[in-house]
Amino acid sequence: MKSQTEYKLKSAPEDAVSAVKFGPNTNQFLLVSSWDGCVRLYDVTANNLRHKYAHDAAVLDCCFTDAVHSYSGGLDNTLKSFDFNTTKEHTVGSHNNAIKCVEYCSDVNAIITGSWDHHLKLWDPRTPICSGNYNQGEKVYTMGVCGEKLVVGTAGRKILVWDIRNMSYTLQKRESNLKYQTRAIRCFPNKQGYVLSSIEGRVAVEYLDTNPEIQKKKYAFKCHRIKEDGLEKIYPVNAISFHPIHNTFATGGSDGYFHQYHTSVTSLSFSHNGSVLAIACSYFLEEDNPPNPLPEDVIYIRTVTDQETKPKYSS
Repeated sequence: MKSQTEYKLKSAPEDAVSAVKFGPNTNQFLLVSSWDGCVRLYDVTANNLRHKYAHDAAVLDCCFTDAVHSYSGGLDNTLKSFDFNTTKEHTVGSHNNAIKCVEYCSDVNAIITGSWDHHLKLWDPRTPICSGNYNQGEKVYTMGVCGEKLVVGTAGRKILVWDIRNMSYTLQKRESNLKYQTRAIRCFPNKQGYVLSSIEGRVAVEYLDTNPEIQKKKYAFKCHRIKEDGLEKIYPVNAISFHPIHNTFATGGSDGYFHQYHTSVTSLSFSHNGSVLAIACSYFLEEDNPPNPLPEDVIYIRTVTDQETKPKYSS
């Protein structure tokens, strides 16, 4: 039985949901990108679809820059912006391959795109033009903004840390402590570090400060594993979202667990004050013989309490 504090969004995307992101300073407006080639803006309070615009192929990520502007990219290699007030869309620029990640860094007012063409690009939203192009050496899978810093996860389990104000060199080059491919990276709200997840049911908590005393605090743990008939099934950890106040985080995996959902949790987003959590559930072609018909694509909006999100212990 789903709790009374949770409901489904109406007019859900028609294919897998790639990202859900709440707007800045709002519990009301949620941006959603989907494999159906569209980006949607929902009013989750009224439970309706406010706006929708299209790319030429699946959209893999999206972000707000402020309350009325969004940016998105995907398999059409194109970065688009959309103004929700005027409903005008604009093609900002492109990569040579799919755009996997789109993030906004408010500290330096830059949009950052990460692509399977191995490059990061910085874009100035005022003009909008590309203000820098940086080779990451491998396909970019995920990235997290940490104040003025950017943490990038690429193929080959590499983690690169950049200072967005000075991209002339990489601040840190690390290898993931997890043995398998990186799936998601999200940074602490207090900007001290980041959490990364892998396709093999593990999450690592890392600190940016290289001081050995600080590095002693890092740890990793197993999650999204289900024992059935004595066999342990291990699932990718697809999504991480930090509670903006308590510095705790939620994870979502291909086991459909956060609470039990009908299919994979593909993306999570806490609202700006942490009172609401958006949970995207889509089947992500994890099995050789996918179910027929495929499970429906659903976005749940869940009211969360301090009791659920406060740290369970003091470290």
